[in-house]
Amino acid sequence: MRAALNNPLDGTVFDGRYRLDAVLARGGMSTVYTGTDLRLDRTVAIKVMADGLMDDPVFVRRFAQEARAAARLSHPNVVAVYDQGSDGGHTYLVMELVSGHTLRDLLRAYGRLSPELATSILVPVLAALSAAHRAGLVHRDIKPENILLAEGADADGVAVKVADFGLARATASVSATSSVVMGTVSYVAPEQINNGTTDPRTDVYSAGIVLYEMLTGRPPYIAENAISVAYRHVHDDVPPPSAEVPDLPEELDAITLRATRREPGARPVDAGAFLAELRDVRDDLGLRLVPLPAGVPRSDDADRRNATGTLYLDERTAPTRYNGGQPLPPAGPMPRVRGLPPEPPYQPPRGRDPEQRRHRRNFLWAMLLVVLLGAGVAAAGWWFGSGRYTSVPKLSMLTVAEAQRTARSAHLKVEVLPDRQHSEEVPVGEVITSQPGNGAKVLRGASIELRLSSGPERFVIPSDLVGQTEQAVTAKLRKMPLSLEISRAYDATVAAGRVVSVTPAAGATLRRGQDVAVVVSRGPAPFPVPQVAGASQADATATLESAGLQVAVTQDFSSTIASGQVISQEPASGQVDQGDTVRITVSKGPEMVQVPDVTREPVRKAARELEALGFKVQVQSLFAVLGTVVQTQPGAGAMVPKGSTIEIIGV
Repeated sequence: MRAALNNPLDGTVFDGRYRLDAVLARGGMSTVYTGTDLRLDRTVAIKVMADGLMDDPVFVRRFAQEARAAARLSHPNVVAVYDQGSDGGHTYLVMELVSGHTLRDLLRAYGRLSPELATSILVPVLAALSAAHRAGLVHRDIKPENILLAEGADADGVAVKVADFGLARATASVSATSSVVMGTVSYVAPEQINNGTTDPRTDVYSAGIVLYEMLTGRPPYIAENAISVAYRHVHDDVPPPSAEVPDLPEELDAITLRATRREPGARPVDAGAFLAELRDVRDDLGLRLVPLPAGVPRSDDADRRNATGTLYLDERTAPTRYNGGQPLPPAGPMPRVRGLPPEPPYQPPRGRDPEQRRHRRNFLWAMLLVVLLGAGVAAAGWWFGSGRYTSVPKLSMLTVAEAQRTARSAHLKVEVLPDRQHSEEVPVGEVITSQPGNGAKVLRGASIELRLSSGPERFVIPSDLVGQTEQAVTAKLRKMPLSLEISRAYDATVAAGRVVSVTPAAGATLRRGQDVAVVVSRGPAPFPVPQVAGASQADATATLESAGLQVAVTQDFSSTIASGQVISQEPASGQVDQGDTVRITVSKGPEMVQVPDVTREPVRKAARELEALGFKVQVQSLFAVLGTVVQTQPGAGAMVPKGSTIEIIGV
């Protein structure tokens, strides 16, 4: 660790818990202190953001959001975030204190690194990024300064930690030309420069640039100012590392170029995919996990920044010859070896007599014939056995020209199939599969069929879906292999049965099987049914229709409700949707029934007859029910309401 720097905040306690002990490092956006968590009695690192940032409420809010997101990320290769807060006008972040140095310090001390050491560092870095990408986090600022190498490093990768998750997004809200953006321009992805968009493939690009720098000792683009570097990221393809270090394996060239493609879709989809490919390359090359060097000196980054804040390497980063990670002396002519005795002069053999020479010559001819016959038999056996066959080399992930060269070296020809296949992993125009496949035994001169990639399969959400009918929208979306979810919601502005929204929005590109949510309008929200019982038919109809309801009318007799007034409604209470039907029953007044002529009939029979017509009967007779009816009141033929009382007078 380098010596602590003086600072007026030394000894300050934030929120009654975190004491600032000494300055570790300063930057344009923050100052990092060693500190003590007084509550848990542990040593921590405390990053205090620069005073000028505190005046920006957007930054303060974004800083808190990103810090909380980073605190949820738990991984052995991630610098843990313990807490964040603001106190006395200072916004701070409490983190795990890693005692050691940065990858930048290692690069300054060693120049370029051996492939074994470079991949041993990148594997845990990608493991940390993979965990972040699975959690929905994107780092956005991968660079050697944010890769920490702990003291006592071993070969298991735990000593490598990635710092500052989420802070790049928070600081980006301050200024598009801030020193943070300019200081990391050597590692920034083209899409960040063009339109500020980021996703896991942005981190893949930056990690690929870090791999390039570890293998070559310098980033791919170095210029007088940050604008020039950014321009080259957008408009130039990253060169292969072997252009700087010719003895590097071509597999390391290939994986570095794949991670740093300018088109995001041509890179591995996230750090997990990049990590899987890197492990395959290490296995193919037999690269071991090696421990990190100890005792690397830390240097003052501020001394190596120019006016834009961009970090540059010094002359110690010039390419160095390595053998197994150790520097070799400069190449040069082999020294002459002195002091050896001269070789004796040539002495021809002593001559033989002619007979001996003739027998020897005949013997040699016979032996030559035997050897030639044996060689011919062996060659024929080899040819008709295994000699006619060759193994199909690995052709996937190669361009057509590369596949043709590789096939020719194995005495094979290639035939490119006309129909291509989508692939998330293989860039457009490169080989996905070969038939026969890798390692198959085929006759020399045979043709191998190659199927090329058409790139990632994507489907675009149409732009004219909102406002259309549910049937029209679902018909369009079901033509694409997407997972369609339809829900319904009340909406006063969109007619029932028409689409309110589609998520993702129009123009979004989706993979096969991704979810698309369609919300269909149910019309305006329901409201209480109006009460119209007792009103006139005209008033009730006007009230219901003004509420957007349909009206159905039926009529019925009522002895209690005047004719033309509403007797009842259905539904009588609760809520209705606009456009629903309400049924009302309108009174026709009481039902009138004619009194029949029952005179001269027995009282009992007359009473039954009147009751059958719905009348109530009251008998006045000297002999009660045994008498004969002489008169009714009202009299026979009178029209009276059904249910009226008829008085029978009998004798």
